[in-house]
Amino acid sequence: MNQTLDLAPSAGSDAASGPAPVSPVRPRSAVSAGVGIVGLLGLVSYLLIARHAPQIAAFLGIDWGNRGPMDGPNSAIASVFACGVPMVLWSILVDKVHRNPSTGIDWSLRRPWRETIDISLTKLAGLWATWALIALTYATMRYYWEGNYAFSMDLLERVAPWLLLISVAYMLWLDRRMIEPRDGCWQFGRWLISPGQPVDARAIWHHLRAWTVKGFFTAFMLSIVPGNFSSLVAVPMSDVLANPFMVGLWTINLLYLVDVHIATVGYILTLRPLDSHIRTANPYGMAWVAALICYPPFILMNGGPLDYQVGGSDWGYWLQGHDNLMIVWGVVLVGLISIYAWATMAFGIRFSNLTHRGILTHGPYKFTRHPAYISKNLSWWIGSMPFLVTTGGWIEAARNVILLGLVSGVYYWRARTEEKHLLADPAYQAYWNWAQEHAFVPRLFTKLTGRKRPLIRLEPDERIGPVA
Repeated sequence: MNQTLDLAPSAGSDAASGPAPVSPVRPRSAVSAGVGIVGLLGLVSYLLIARHAPQIAAFLGIDWGNRGPMDGPNSAIASVFACGVPMVLWSILVDKVHRNPSTGIDWSLRRPWRETIDISLTKLAGLWATWALIALTYATMRYYWEGNYAFSMDLLERVAPWLLLISVAYMLWLDRRMIEPRDGCWQFGRWLISPGQPVDARAIWHHLRAWTVKGFFTAFMLSIVPGNFSSLVAVPMSDVLANPFMVGLWTINLLYLVDVHIATVGYILTLRPLDSHIRTANPYGMAWVAALICYPPFILMNGGPLDYQVGGSDWGYWLQGHDNLMIVWGVVLVGLISIYAWATMAFGIRFSNLTHRGILTHGPYKFTRHPAYISKNLSWWIGSMPFLVTTGGWIEAARNVILLGLVSGVYYWRARTEEKHLLADPAYQAYWNWAQEHAFVPRLFTKLTGRKRPLIRLEPDERIGPVA
């Protein structure tokens, strides 16, 4: 049955009675709060070590020479490990995610390797062909060999041989334990090495969509890690404490560091044994358009047609000389970016755009279904103050206000297209209904507008495929 996923009662529901009452108990989250917390602790610990490396070396009697803090790109990648390893250990040792039925793994299975070797080799053919397509895309697009992306390409070139070796052992080990190892990767490999044999085209397209997401966003995240890390490690604290604006700016950058690192870990660790694999990748073209125009090289903001800062400046410029007001402004901005970073932390090792990797209901998702989008857009309005400009007068100010309004509209569009995808999962349907009835932001919206959106009762959308 193919249904349109809209936010209205299904045609089969009783108009008089409507959907069944929603339980006040919040649906269980696919991720525990502890995962993000230990990742944060690992990251902050490494950040302190990197920043104070000369002092630590002197205390330990190590000759550090004239070197300063560990703010280089290799140290930045080490900080990603410092963030990711504690999250992996917590997920396995505390949450025991590898035991979740959604992994598709039965650990009691120990098939002889001879029974699964053909499957594994077929999957390796599909996996390596997928990597070859991604590598060809990187090699063809000059954009990936310029600026910050050059670091990503250098790093991926160095790890590629190791990934090829590890993938062989991983596939041979995993397929002996998977309940159904013939997944989209196997279907793609079968299509490549056995032309004419029947394959599941839908599974192949899901596999390719998932790896497109991973290939696009992993390169982007790795490209911004070094600069983001260095700006926090290298800046002297005397500069940070110079005025309220610098304190607020450094704190905001620290919160973005948390967001970037946890997101980077999420894109890297799409693994079934961690239950962090991609269940489904968004199948709707408009969802991809809405997401990709927010990221380079397709970005429409920051110099593009939706640049809302032309002739403008930031809050530090407009509030200069008004320290008390600047402190209040900074506290508000730090609060909003804290919510944004908290929303990323809530994902633990599962953060990813355009994919479904488990439904979150904890952290800021207790208060609204889209805490990251709401907090990020509010921070842009408050931080950039588009209604004030240094040049161009009120016309330029009006343009900036309209353009930032369009940017916020893009994020509303992203939220809607993401929900259209996620609503194929009954778990998200349950969370959507619970949030509509009990979460703070939807209830506030209902109170302010007097409009209450109807609850939903939908069946899984077969066009998207089964949700693990």
